[in-house]
Amino acid sequence: MTSAPPSPPMVVRRSSIRGLTRRELPFVPVFAQSVAAIAPSGTAAVTPAFVIGAAGGGASVAAFLAAALLAWGVALVIRPMAQRLAVTGGLYTYVAQGLGPAVAVPVGWSAIVGYGSVSVAGLIAVGTYLDQIAVTAGIGGFGGTATIVGLLLVAAVIAVVLMVRGIRLSASATLLVECVSVVTVLGLMGYLLTRGGHDLTAGRAFAWHGGTGNLAMSAVVAISAFVGFESATTLSAEAHRPFRSVPRTLMWTPVAAAVIYLIAVSAQAVALAADPGAANSSTPVAELLLQDNSRVLGAVLDLGVAASFFACTVASLNALVRVLFTMGREGIAPAAAGRAHPRFHTPAPAIVAAVGVVTGCAVVYLLSGAEPQDGIRSFLTLSALGYLGSYLPACLAGPALLRRIGESSRRITILGTVTAILLGILMIAAACSTQSGNAVLVTVYAAVLLASVLFTIGLRVFAPDRLRGIGIYDEPQHADLLQSPVFR
Repeated sequence: MTSAPPSPPMVVRRSSIRGLTRRELPFVPVFAQSVAAIAPSGTAAVTPAFVIGAAGGGASVAAFLAAALLAWGVALVIRPMAQRLAVTGGLYTYVAQGLGPAVAVPVGWSAIVGYGSVSVAGLIAVGTYLDQIAVTAGIGGFGGTATIVGLLLVAAVIAVVLMVRGIRLSASATLLVECVSVVTVLGLMGYLLTRGGHDLTAGRAFAWHGGTGNLAMSAVVAISAFVGFESATTLSAEAHRPFRSVPRTLMWTPVAAAVIYLIAVSAQAVALAADPGAANSSTPVAELLLQDNSRVLGAVLDLGVAASFFACTVASLNALVRVLFTMGREGIAPAAAGRAHPRFHTPAPAIVAAVGVVTGCAVVYLLSGAEPQDGIRSFLTLSALGYLGSYLPACLAGPALLRRIGESSRRITILGTVTAILLGILMIAAACSTQSGNAVLVTVYAAVLLASVLFTIGLRVFAPDRLRGIGIYDEPQHADLLQSPVFR
């Protein structure tokens, strides 16, 4: 009769995530990570108008409310895991601990697709909106693919410098940028809501177009506005009080985003009802401002959107490289991905590699002759599939982990099951809606998942020990018990 495998030690001499800064980030940078990752101001200026055009103002408000409740449900299920494990792999590590390594690998790849795709969209948006500002101002030499590529390359270099120099610096910078963007965009929403000439009733502004099908598609678009709120979990090992700051961030980020989006939806519903022709523009909000002959306000909007998407790119890449860092430490990604900068204590090799790939994808897409706005929408749709593909297993992993450690919760089990079912329905709806417009996105995502499954099978057959090693987290160290002032 074989004996049970020995339990892992409760205290270790060296943490699995050694090399990164441990237990130093205060709450504000942690909160900034999640807020910037969802780009609330940029999304508020871009997404609601498209939902309103498809389903009407009333359906749009309902869709964003439903999306906020669903995102909050995901946060409630993830929260118990964030209260117990300090990780750098985010949902990838949580799923490994709850459902096992074989399920975690596809989840990790899905998360990488989500973070990477939104970063590509963010860089394209930064180049596009900054170029639009220059064109509006009449600055010579701007306008066209070459200038957009040049601007996004500059943005990529700045992002690398911020990220390599330290998570505190990059998180603080993104928080400052996002705060300014939120104030700017909300100010413009207020202008649209209160400007003169709105001779209409609330019934007309908040009418419903179509049936339940339109509402379902609107919910798919609306939930994409909340994805990324969980990215703070990738900083929990670096946070000063991870079991307090990360759960708080998970709970409050969807709420803050919902407030911003509902204000934006209401303002744009009223403005578009008064000027329905603007809904046919690729940038309806900017078109509404231009109709007032206000180029200055249009440029301010473009600057706010560009700044918000830059912050989103940095935050999303910060999360992506920490998933890669975790995989590198576990031996399922190149070892270089698991190395940290000796001075700045950041995953510098993973940062350089990830930014290089993301920037390359953005440049290749633009040089192919495709429209930048189409690229932004396509990569955001692909990112939504990646995020939803990681949220669904995470909702099942939460109850499973609690059961495994003897802290089973009936409330979390029910909530996790219901939320996972709703996410599955949304993924099917998103796939079907995308198939009608651009089947290549679904094909790419399906190919990534298939490749991850085949990779997992290969690990099980040829490297089972490596597969079993997936799921590392920041264990307590002897220095922690001795209350050492330095946690490295």
